[in-house]
Amino acid sequence: MSWAATVLTLYPEMFPGPLGLSLAGRARGEGRWSLETVQIRDFANDRHRSVDDTPAGGGAGMVMRADVLASALDSVADDRPKLAMTPRGEPLTQALVRELAAGPGVTILCGRFEGMDERLFEARDIRPVSIGDYILSGGEMGALTLLDACIRLLPGVMGAPSSGDDESFETGLLEYPHYTRPVEWEGRTIPEVLRSGDHAKIAAWRHARSVEDTRLRRPDLIERHGGDRRQPPSGARQRKQDD
Repeated sequence: MSWAATVLTLYPEMFPGPLGLSLAGRARGEGRWSLETVQIRDFANDRHRSVDDTPAGGGAGMVMRADVLASALDSVADDRPKLAMTPRGEPLTQALVRELAAGPGVTILCGRFEGMDERLFEARDIRPVSIGDYILSGGEMGALTLLDACIRLLPGVMGAPSSGDDESFETGLLEYPHYTRPVEWEGRTIPEVLRSGDHAKIAAWRHARSVEDTRLRRPDLIERHGGDRRQPPSGARQRKQDD
């Protein structure tokens, strides 16, 4: 059985979007994963198909109704994890992506407006997830991001199972910088160590640059994972091509 995704949204036409192209699109065509969309508005219970109402206690904007969202969510009868894309959720990390990719798939609820009635989260087993500390127009872009991150880890999507092992966040560090031909460009040359053919030295250089760049750009990652991980990974892997 392939990895399955169901997205509950007010804008099903946004899917598959970019997931219909490149690795994800090819993998979907090969049956490695499937996608279904559910129009939340179909579960509205009035003639205007209303999915939102004014916030209790006053304030700007509108809030998505718990009863409508619950009806839409309950229509998806399976045991896949149920997620809600919301800035109030836990951060989307590579560890969470790996957890989700290893399972049967996901059901994703995309929020809109000011947010969703909190009683929905009290009444249903839903895991709120956020892709970052910023505000988008709705959860659809977050859902696309989460799905792309998961799909590329599915068996056979990237090719060799170790293809993504060296990438940013897999080891708690940012990935090392990359170079390719021409050897010299605008007076800048590829570092000599990368042209040496010495795989041990290349691995050590890449690890050192990962540590250095992480300290400069994302010191929070160094702190979170404890120490700078000065020991380079054993062996050297060939860089994969995503596309």
